[in-house]
Amino acid sequence: MNALRCLCTDCNDTRVSSSRRGFLRGAAAAAAVGAFSPYAFAKGTSVPRPENVMTPDAAIERLMAGNGRFASGKITAYDYAAARGMLKKAQNPYACILSCADSRVEPSICFDESLGDLFITRDAGNYVNVDLLASLEYGTAVLGAPLIMVLGHTQCGAVKAAIDAEENNTDYPGHIQIISSAIAWPVQKARAKNLVGDDLLKAVTIENVLSNVEMLRKSTPLLNRLIKTGKLKVIGGVYHLESGRVELVT
Repeated sequence: MNALRCLCTDCNDTRVSSSRRGFLRGAAAAAAVGAFSPYAFAKGTSVPRPENVMTPDAAIERLMAGNGRFASGKITAYDYAAARGMLKKAQNPYACILSCADSRVEPSICFDESLGDLFITRDAGNYVNVDLLASLEYGTAVLGAPLIMVLGHTQCGAVKAAIDAEENNTDYPGHIQIISSAIAWPVQKARAKNLVGDDLLKAVTIENVLSNVEMLRKSTPLLNRLIKTGKLKVIGGVYHLESGRVELVT
């Protein structure tokens, strides 16, 4: 947390220059790679619509519609060769995802999206650190994505480890302890409700998502300004391993 606060104290360090932002957006326009329709690179379709700017609410709707297709087994057949050609000069993703690194959770697949649609950052436990914060600032302030989703998931090993560390004073080798320490506050908050077993695991998973949503909303002037002007929303979701459904949490 100290490192995050240090990053927040100097607006000039976190601010992206207008010239750089203009260059990247100009390149995106020149390459006709705006925020595409959900079927931009589906097989049999033509060139995607350029400069299709989305509102945060439209981005949420698109994410959840894609997840609905994935969960129901009606995924889109994408032409990745065409996508690579269209995206070779620039990118303009419509949403940023802060996801757990768990191999069972792949955001582009579970939201039924193609190359260039999502700007994805990942670590075990889906928690904010300085490097991921910088990447999310880049995805929103430079690339123009109007949405950040913090995506947790059921049966998360990192969350289980954090609960074990809190309940049994378990120490983990190498740098793994950093992960459990980062999730300690959500564990403490959930344990205060006297929950145990699966109920505790579910509660900590949700608390971890919500605490990181709140951290992003308040973390830096860069994100905060975008939120206040209505250009950005930060939301939370939990991916259910068994069903493939993403549940929005507030």
